[in-house]
Order: sequence, then structure tokens, then C-alpha cells
Amino acid sequence: MTSGSDGSRPPGGEPVRHRRRESAVPVAVATLGLAGVVGGLLVAAIALPAVGGAGVLTRDAAHDFFEVPAMLREIPLPERTRLLDKDGKQFAQFYVQNRQSVDLARIAPMMQKAIVAIEDARFYEHAGLDLKGTVRALIANARAGSIRQGGSSLTQQLVKNILLQNARSEGERDLARAPSVRRKLQELRYAMGLERKYTKDQILLRYLNIAYFGGGAFGVEAAAQRFFGTSASALTLAQAATLAGAVRTPYRTDPTLGPEHQEALLERRGLVLDRMTQLGVVPRAQAEAAKAEPLALSMRPEPGGCSESDFPYFCLYVQRDVTANPAFGQTRAERERRLYRDGLVIKTTLDRTAQRAAEQAIAAYVNPKDHEVAAEAMVEPGTGRIRALAASKKYGVNPGDVADGPKTTFNLPADTAHGGGQGFQAGSTFKVFTLATALAKGWRFDQGFDTPGSFVPSSGYRDCSGKRVNAPGTVIHNAGGEGRGGPHSLATGTWQSVNIFYMMLEREVGLCDVVRTARSLGIVRADGKPLKEVPTFTLGVNEMDPVTVASAFAAFGARGRYCRPMAILEITERRGRRTSVAPSCSPAVEEEVADAVNHILSGVFTRGTMKGQGIGRPAAGKTGTNNGYTSAWFAGYTPDLAAAVSLGDIRGAYKHPLDGVEIGGRSYGGVQGATLPGPIWVQSMGEALRDVPATSFTPPNTSRFGGGTTPGLKPEDLAAADPRKRRDDGRGEYYDDGAPYPEDGEDRRGRGPRPRWRHMHDTPRWYRWDPYDDRDLYDDRTPRHRPWYQDYLDDQPRHPWHRPRHRDGW
Repeated sequence: MTSGSDGSRPPGGEPVRHRRRESAVPVAVATLGLAGVVGGLLVAAIALPAVGGAGVLTRDAAHDFFEVPAMLREIPLPERTRLLDKDGKQFAQFYVQNRQSVDLARIAPMMQKAIVAIEDARFYEHAGLDLKGTVRALIANARAGSIRQGGSSLTQQLVKNILLQNARSEGERDLARAPSVRRKLQELRYAMGLERKYTKDQILLRYLNIAYFGGGAFGVEAAAQRFFGTSASALTLAQAATLAGAVRTPYRTDPTLGPEHQEALLERRGLVLDRMTQLGVVPRAQAEAAKAEPLALSMRPEPGGCSESDFPYFCLYVQRDVTANPAFGQTRAERERRLYRDGLVIKTTLDRTAQRAAEQAIAAYVNPKDHEVAAEAMVEPGTGRIRALAASKKYGVNPGDVADGPKTTFNLPADTAHGGGQGFQAGSTFKVFTLATALAKGWRFDQGFDTPGSFVPSSGYRDCSGKRVNAPGTVIHNAGGEGRGGPHSLATGTWQSVNIFYMMLEREVGLCDVVRTARSLGIVRADGKPLKEVPTFTLGVNEMDPVTVASAFAAFGARGRYCRPMAILEITERRGRRTSVAPSCSPAVEEEVADAVNHILSGVFTRGTMKGQGIGRPAAGKTGTNNGYTSAWFAGYTPDLAAAVSLGDIRGAYKHPLDGVEIGGRSYGGVQGATLPGPIWVQSMGEALRDVPATSFTPPNTSRFGGGTTPGLKPEDLAAADPRKRRDDGRGEYYDDGAPYPEDGEDRRGRGPRPRWRHMHDTPRWYRWDPYDDRDLYDDRTPRHRPWYQDYLDDQPRHPWHRPRHRDGW
């Protein structure tokens, strides 16, 4: 409080520098000011007689004085927004003020008593202005030579805090703190208005939720968490007294600023406990015991923003989802206000198991200091829920703000709309769209043609506008390690990722139809620009991000149902209203076509570019290696989870190809899709699905897609070829391993009636028939996936004593 209209002269008008210090009381009065006294005594003397002998204004007297109490505009307090994973555990938060408002029932009674004792002991007796308390505090502070007691009532302090919250500029904040009679009188008018509007408990609650306690903690709940790692409801006497002492001078007693400030906080705690004893709030012995306790601070960090989150890339994705989505507000400013001030609780799709699996797999192969960056996105088929976003570099600003270092500010797994960069060319992963288009147009697994050693796309290519986009000056070769010329079918051309075969196939089925298939599966460029509809579209010339690619491949795992990638499950507003976010899905590829794609892409692990690598369950995928090793990809999926891994040089893919490089401490002559992205995918998917029961793909309709002719194709290269011996006894075809037939019903392992295995004529799949189980179960017979019955099957002949029933009633 400051005396005088301008704060520079005492009441007598003589300049302060010429006044002689007479005694402690006059000097303290001059320095601390008389605004509170003027605002109280002046009003009381001029307008009202003292009421009740204590100089306390009653509510009726206040009404007589303020005929129409001024009503204070109250805007919602800034609250922190929290991001939760799919299981409800927090991993990030946003705030301009670290606050979490609570009800009075969630604030310890001792905390309520402590704040009233030290700030406004007559709070429940006065009507907003305590003249006796103001005079007493003035004298006590003057004798001590410093601020020991407050002169303003809790209601007045609440008014001041509300005015500071309402301020939209620094100038308005200065006015709210101005040491003037005019400001104090207006503060009193507002205080009387609040006293008429709210009960005492409501005023106390609002004060405890708005007050600043230091250490970046606004409100008692955030302060309890920040100082002691507990909730406001669990505060002890010593802790409550500490926080009550901090609220008067939160900067001088901020314990994060060093030992001196902690000593000041300890001193303030003692004052609070003494005051509580003086008022009879707590027994002296209990107060003395609390004073003897150490501060016992447990300064829990309260990180804000994505840079301090455990999962910054996922945090960034959600942040951009909110600030760019018109559903959260018409303008960006409105959307940012909702995110940073409105106290939302956003439940996301993040799966910590998948996230950790992706992070660990990437870290095992690529170092943060490498120029080459790896990024991975995991997406759930059938929902589009993003389960993990990870990258080899840490998120943040490099020392010296250099462009290249162990950190990056780009959201590497995402597109530019979600904070990502330009992406990398997707390479041969795009062949899946040509494959799906061909199957939809009637192509069969073993159908194909002879391919030359090089190819020039000089004719036959039109984009979706009908324009010819031939490239007679371009010569296409097969990428190193990804196939060679010669006869290739749809299956072998995919397994070996033969560029020329796919260029010829794209011309046969139509470039525009391939582009349309890709678009139906959510394919858009990472930079948001239109797709390049050129002959090399099938070779992946468009720059992509892992989220988009993983979402497209996830659609095949969901039997052709594409779902837009989503990161938010539910939003809860501060008043409890919940809004759930449903998946946005649509059929993009015919189910049987997707089944056929899955069948062929499963062969990539058993007979193709990823042979020898697998995850121990049915899986399908496609490598992606760009000409000149400018980037490398692997995208794959199961019916339960899909993932895409990209790898390229952050300094520029064309200037710095993945040729003759050292990554993760290992040297590579040339990085292909199966060299690094493939192993990262295998490790991450294996861990992410470790506790998830395996799910098989739906078998393809071989009557529609089986067979076909490719001149020159060897029998062992056929899609349905099997190295085992076949025999047919006239009652059905089956595989025979040469062992003698057991007796009917015999089970060599003592498991009851022996399962019967049959191979159907119209499809290369196995069915299990059990007289006690009316189900037909698919056995994919791949060496990487050994079902529980595989050991039995390997040492048993296939005795066709019972004709199995087909699932369609055959």
C-alpha cells in the first residue's frame, strides 16, 4: 500500500528526500502507504458509522453505501490441458498457467484454515472490507519494518487477481496493480459485489484456485503437486502452512530459486503457524511440532509443451490436430486458446507398448547423431488409430541452433500439416497400389509377361486428366538387389520387386486407375502438393511420410477398409462434457482383392526381398528401395497392426544418397528396404505384438485369383507351388510325407481323436476337421508360423478317411 496520490510525496506534501526519519511508525506508514486505510476509513468516516463496535461493514451497510454494487467480469481461469495415452496415463500437457482447479471438498480443511488465518482472520465476519484488520495489519507491519500481515481482505485479494487475469495487455496489468486511491475504491466496489454474489466458501474457493504460489504453480492443487508431489486434499499442517506462507510473496519465497528463497519460505511457514496458534486454530504443541519439521520439498517438475514430453512426436501430432482443426474454433487463435487455456483432457490413441517398441528398434540401428534419420509410424487396421510415432533423432533445438545435429524440430514420422518435413520418396512400396489395381481388373497370381533388362516409358501412359505423360527420355532399370529381367508373374514380380515388370503392369492396367487406387487409400504427398501422376508413379516418386503410408497399408490388413489416421479418442472439457471421436472409415478396395494382395505380400517374407526375416505370425509387406539409394522404406502389416519405416538423409536425399554410408556404427555399401527399414520393422512389430494373439489373414479366393500363365515361368516359381509331394487317392488331394498311415482315430501324442487334414482342390490351403469340433481352421504352412498343431502335422500322414466339409457347405 502506498500513501499519497502519486506515490512520491507524503500527505504533508514535502518531498520524501527532505523528510527526517522520526520513528518507525510514520516511516512505515509513508512507505507502505495509506491507500487501504483511505479506502476503508475514509469511506467509513464519510458514509457510515461503525457497526458492531468493531468497525466492520455489514452486508446491509455495504448495500446502503454502494446502492448498486459494481459487478466484476469473471472470465474462466486458464487451466492446463492434459494429453493421456489410450490407457489414461498422462504423457504431455499444455498451459499458460499451470493450474488445475478443484472443488472445496478436494482441499484439505487445514489448508483452508491456514490461508484464512494468515491472510484474513476475520474473513467470515466482514462483508468484504475489514477496517479493524486493515488498521491492525498497518500497525503490525510498521512496527516490524516489513510486511508481516495483510491489509486487504481475501475478497479484495480475489478481486485484484481477477483483474490481473482479465488484463489483455501489460498496461491493463499495471492498472490492476496501481497504488492509487481510485484503484482501491474500485477494488472495494468489486469486493462488495462479490460478497453479494457468492457465499464465503465460494469466495475462498475462488481465491485458492486463482492465487499464485510461486514455482510456476497457480492454484492450490498445482502448488501441492509442484511443492510436495501430493494433492491439495492430502496436505499436512506443515505443508498447508508452507503454501499459505508462500502466497503473499511468491517470488521471494520461490524454493526453485535457491537456498535463500527456501529460508524465506521456512520463515513464512513459521509465521503462519504462529498466527494459527494465536487464533486458536491449532494447539501450540501441534504447531511447534510442525515448525520443527524440515520443508521436505519434493519439487516435482511440471513440464509443458511437446519438447518436454516423453513422446514428443506424438504430442506434436495431437497439438497440430487441435490447432488446425476448425472443429476446435473458427480461427487459429481461438483454437490455440482452447488448447493452452481451456483445461481440456485429451485422451489419445497412443499405445505405450508399441511406442517403446518403435523407439527401441530404431535406436538399435540408427544413432541420433547420424545424418541419416529413421522414422516409424504404427497404425491400427480397421480404425486408423495411430499407436506410435518415433524417430531416430531427439526432438528439440540443437546446441547453437545448427540445422544438423542429434535433435530436430521436424515431426519426422508425420506430414508437414502435423509439423513434419518434406518426406522421402516412397519407392517400391507404391507397387502395392498397382498390384491391387491389377487384381481388381482380373489379373491372376501366376499371370505375367517376359520383361527386358531396361524399359523406356515412351507410350501408353495418361494421367487422370487424360493428358499423355510418357517419358521417352527416361530409361528404367531394376534396382540393385530387387529383381532382374526375365519372365515374371504378378507374384514373382512383387516378391522380387521388379521395377520393369511393374512399369509394364502399370501401363497395362492404366496409370490413372493406379492413382485412383492410391487416393482411395489415403495417399497424399507429405508436403500437401498434388500427386505427381507420371509413369514412375508405381516406383514411388512421390515424397511420403510414414503415417500416410502405414495407414494405406493398414487398409489391406482390414480387408480393404481404409480409415483416416487419427490420434484423438476423446475430449473432456473442464465442466465434464465429453466428446468421443469415432474412426472415419470407408471401403477403398474390394474385400477379395485385399485378401489377394495380402496373399501375395505375405510371400515377400517367405520368397521375396524379406526372405529370412519375419515376426512369427502371419504378416505381409513391401520393401521400398529408390534408384540411387536416395531413400529406403519398409511397410508391412498384420490384421492387428500396420507400420511403415522410412530412412533417408536429413540434409537432402538426392545430395546425400544411402550409398557407402555409416549408420548406427555400421558400414553399408548401399541401403535397401530390407537392409535397415525391414529389420527395424521386424523388431518393433515383434515387440509391439508380443502379447497380442496372432490373427491370420482371410485366405484368397483362388477360383478368382489362382492360376494364370506367364511364358517361361518355371513351375517352382508359381504362386501355388509347394515343394512337398502330392498324392490323390480319388477321395481328395492331400500332401503325403511318406509315413505309413496310422489306424483310424489313433493319436500318437495321446490327444484324443486324431485331427484330419485335407487339401481342397480349388484352393491351396489346409483345413482341420475334428469330429468334436465343427470348425474348419486355416493352416498357412509357412515355416515362419508354426501353429500349435504343426508338430503333429509334420509327423503324421494325411489319411483321407473322411471327406471334410467346406466352409461354404461343400
